[in-house]
Amino acid sequence: MLRSLRHAVYGLYTRRLRARLGGAVLPRHVAMVMDGNRRWAREMGFENPSVGHRYGAEHVDEVLGWCVASGITRVTIFLASTDNLRKRPAGEVEFLTRVIEEVVAERLSRPTNPWRLHLAGRLDGLPDSTRETLKLAADATRERRGFDLTVAVGYDGRDEIVDAIRSLLDHEARAGASLADIAVRLTADDIAAHLYTSGQPDPDLVIRTSGEMRTSGFLLWQAAYSELYFCDVNWPDFREVDFLRALRSYAARTRRFGA
Repeated sequence: MLRSLRHAVYGLYTRRLRARLGGAVLPRHVAMVMDGNRRWAREMGFENPSVGHRYGAEHVDEVLGWCVASGITRVTIFLASTDNLRKRPAGEVEFLTRVIEEVVAERLSRPTNPWRLHLAGRLDGLPDSTRETLKLAADATRERRGFDLTVAVGYDGRDEIVDAIRSLLDHEARAGASLADIAVRLTADDIAAHLYTSGQPDPDLVIRTSGEMRTSGFLLWQAAYSELYFCDVNWPDFREVDFLRALRSYAARTRRFGA
């Protein structure tokens, strides 16, 4: 009885929040740091905290559904950092990459899924099977239009900027330009054109779960003027009401873009 009452109250509150957002200025591009999967698993009593990665990955489908319902057509999710893959125990990394293959890539590849997949990160640091599975999923979704999902995996914002500059210098060198020439006419747009996310709009809103109030190198360049929202709940417990509260917070802000 009590559970049914709580469910009814939650549903009512969610509907009211959604209704209040009607006509509000909402973000077109939302980026999310899916943090707290292992903490959630420990709190739930799982012996292996890596189990939280699977629950977290499975939750992505539901969150993307909320984005569709809210008219948000572009999403970027931080799935695994370079440090995650390099510093975590081998068993956990193996579990995580298997989840990426079996849950994330597989579900995005389904014909009924509307999202077009983009990849961001140093994919060469992934196991061969994971890298190939993600690339196949990206190829399978290439012709989709309307909803764009970028998955940041093997990603670090500083690495991205370094890679962008390397790519830019290589491109200019092939065209015969000298370092002096490049230095004179180099602009921020030149570097942005060589980022992993080249051609994509910057995120309007960045959400991080688990209560940690830092960006952890996520989209360092792209999020320069993004609004930030920090949520206390761990990612698998991130509810629609939490998502709508983030949108409400965004709608109440005045974006200045450095002005």
